[in-house]
Amino acid sequence: MVAAANPHAAVAGIEILALGGSAVDAAIAVQTVLGLVEPQSSGIGGGAFMLHYDAEARMVRAYDGRETAPATAGPDLFLGPDGKVMDWRDAALSGRSVGAPGVVQLMWLAHQAHGKLPWRQLFEPAIRLARQGFAVSARLNTMLAGDEWLATRTETRDYFYRATGDGTHAPLAVGTRLENPAYAATLEAIAARGLDGFYAGPVAQSIIKAVSEAAMPGDLSLADLANYRARERDPVCLAYRGRNICGMPPPTSGGVTSLQIMGLIERFGIGAMAPGSAKAVHLISEASRLAFADRNLYLADPDFVDQPVAGLLAPDYLKSRSALIDASKSMGKAQAGNPAGRRGSLEPGDDRSLPATSHFSIVDAQGNAVSMTTSIESAFGAHLMASGFLLNNQLTDFSFTGVRDGALVANRVEGGKRPRSSMSPTIVLDSEGRLVAALGSPGGSRIIGYVAKSLVAVLDWQLSMKDAVSLPHHINRNGITDLEQDTPITALESELQALGHETRVRAMTSGLHGIMVREGRLEGGADPRREGVVLEGVARF
Repeated sequence: MVAAANPHAAVAGIEILALGGSAVDAAIAVQTVLGLVEPQSSGIGGGAFMLHYDAEARMVRAYDGRETAPATAGPDLFLGPDGKVMDWRDAALSGRSVGAPGVVQLMWLAHQAHGKLPWRQLFEPAIRLARQGFAVSARLNTMLAGDEWLATRTETRDYFYRATGDGTHAPLAVGTRLENPAYAATLEAIAARGLDGFYAGPVAQSIIKAVSEAAMPGDLSLADLANYRARERDPVCLAYRGRNICGMPPPTSGGVTSLQIMGLIERFGIGAMAPGSAKAVHLISEASRLAFADRNLYLADPDFVDQPVAGLLAPDYLKSRSALIDASKSMGKAQAGNPAGRRGSLEPGDDRSLPATSHFSIVDAQGNAVSMTTSIESAFGAHLMASGFLLNNQLTDFSFTGVRDGALVANRVEGGKRPRSSMSPTIVLDSEGRLVAALGSPGGSRIIGYVAKSLVAVLDWQLSMKDAVSLPHHINRNGITDLEQDTPITALESELQALGHETRVRAMTSGLHGIMVREGRLEGGADPRREGVVLEGVARF
């Protein structure tokens, strides 16, 4: 089964599975197609995090393909000539925001360990579609229409827009056939030459050219690309009501923070509460306040920052923090805790949630699973194209200032460092180590709340994956409690306010895609807020 954010990508994944490919093989096909048909969200010019479940070994492994800062980057990366912090938009749409892409390295690393089909075969669906062309979807058209900067860059304008005859350009209409021979050629180079097809030679040179010739050039170099390495890491896991929930470790904050939320609510009988009830929203929000307070203080790239991950997930620590939750009133803004006697440095930057990133979940015929969240950061990344694909602006996930109150910020800019993320690919196992579910979502720092609520939905409320990913959203990131507009959950505003919550109604465009095993069968869910689908193959187990 494949649950992905675009039908073309799901079809490519099923095609590879039908040929006997593994979940990782299918993931490579899905990712390379998503970079073509959903270019606003992810692609080989960005980064990703993957969790892999090995059904035979009953083991979860984590693969980190997060982008890295140039070796020369330092705390002044996003400071202007006057020494003041740059406007976020100016920074994002510049060469300075582009990190060394990690997706291709991640795919290669995971394929070396878990691939079954030949590497080059996995690129055939995307190459074929790029040469034949695909019909522009309603979502891509909407994203193009809402982007006032993309049409100001020659290369992106020529690809995504058409001249109207009056000196302006209109976004490609829904149904327009869009071909991308440059992207096909890039994929052919990667398929034939492996990592050297991307991190060296003409493709690498085109990446550096785009970054160095941007209106505000960046310092990314050929050496930065050649030296990039994806990492295999140990997942973070937490026992929860007889299940084992596993997530990605830092440099993403998603795994630790979502697991903390689950651990903090475990003592409450949330399974007996109605989904979307004021009581349930209140408890999840209070747990989220506490988890985000810790997240903002401690979590960053583990290769640069020593952080108390084990302490943050220790049962005694979670028990003491959970005791701060009052079922009858909100605590307001939470303060970070002190796990194992550790303190960290405050994160001064704002968390942003932008309509980009993508998630897909895959289970193969042997029961192996992939949960992968992939991104180029904000919609259309840095708005720079190289060899047919868009480049990321992930370095804006760093703190723009490196010191606060005299202390170094954990998520400060450093050469070769990976910016903190919120991506939260998740895999759930039963007490015997068998697969229960694989899920995740896009959504910036709101990803954490989307995933935690979906975990409660499938594990506590026993909802199907389809119903779980369709539930109305509520998010608290240690501040305002956001409620998803145009859904029944907005009716809770007065009740939540009476409990002490400051509330806000707003759009929340998640992209949850998950698969779960129920009574020996697979069932999937695709978020109705996007254009994703679930496709099933012939395997049963």
